[in-house]
Amino acid sequence: MTFRFACEADTPLILQFIRELANYEHMLDQVTASEDILADQLFRQKKAEVLFAVEEGQEIGFALFFHNFSTFLGRAGLYLEDLYVRPEHRRKGVGKALLKKLASIAVERGCGRMEWWCLDWNRPSIEFYCSLGAEPMEAWTVYRLAGETLEHLAESAQKGD
Repeated sequence: MTFRFACEADTPLILQFIRELANYEHMLDQVTASEDILADQLFRQKKAEVLFAVEEGQEIGFALFFHNFSTFLGRAGLYLEDLYVRPEHRRKGVGKALLKKLASIAVERGCGRMEWWCLDWNRPSIEFYCSLGAEPMEAWTVYRLAGETLEHLAESAQKGD
């Protein structure tokens, strides 16, 4: 198995992996990303990076990640947005290999930590992450503003509300 970073020509493949992951997570109806959006955000604006796991010339898994920042550590972190291995390649160490590669990238770049979210119902993934030494952040709750709610808050800032 080898790894390679995605290039703009991989945009259709990246979207395919995103849709496969969303389908696995029962969230396919929530995918609004398009090839144009991904090409712009990933390759023109460089908001995130994609790493592929490749076996015999075929991409069999992917990880989409970006850097965040810890004020307490005073250092960047690596945030893993998505990790997905195609079903026929699971239980072969692909996911573990991707996480090891991401950990290496994080260390090479001087990151203080690596983080990600996992759906509460996804017991196989939770057990896998814990087996690697990852710890759930039980004292934290994730909050999100998106869509109309995000736009409304932004508009209220512009109006001075």
